[in-house]
Amino acid sequence: MLIKSTSIPGCLELLVPVCKDKRGTFVKIFHDHSFKEKDLETNFPEEYYSFSHQRVLRGLHFQRPPAHCVKLVSCLFGEIFDVVVDLRKGSPTFLRHETFLLSAAKANLLCIPTGLAHGFYVQSDSAIVLYKVSTLYSPTHDTGILWNSAGIPWPDTSPIISERDLSFSSLKNFKTPFTFKKETL
Repeated sequence: MLIKSTSIPGCLELLVPVCKDKRGTFVKIFHDHSFKEKDLETNFPEEYYSFSHQRVLRGLHFQRPPAHCVKLVSCLFGEIFDVVVDLRKGSPTFLRHETFLLSAAKANLLCIPTGLAHGFYVQSDSAIVLYKVSTLYSPTHDTGILWNSAGIPWPDTSPIISERDLSFSSLKNFKTPFTFKKETL
């Protein structure tokens, strides 16, 4: 596994080996020993996947403390424009975003630390996105920031988006509960 640092501390792009032959591909997206060896999160008590159509935008989501979590995100089918926003007060990249292209063809993953909002936009006809999370889902702690309030260069100015995601407060009006801790990287 190749680990690529990003501009946001603690946010990593993981490139895993892809085995290809005439039948197709085989990809191991998680291996406990390898993750522990690289000091990456290995406790993922919940796992989800979403199926979304082209032009769907999901995000920008996170859970507030004490239900905050590390996420391991991969695109199992299709291609997505993936985004994280650093919400950790004291971080050198506080309130900045970074974008990634995640796809089944690239078989890359994103390891997202606690304190980052996450969202994605479906660029292919459809996409299946897998999320492994380090804490159990807590509806009372689940929230987000408004998708178009963080200066992100989304590929679409009028995506298909849920009413819930449209109701989030803007980044400008958001009071962060997260603090950057260098020692946790």
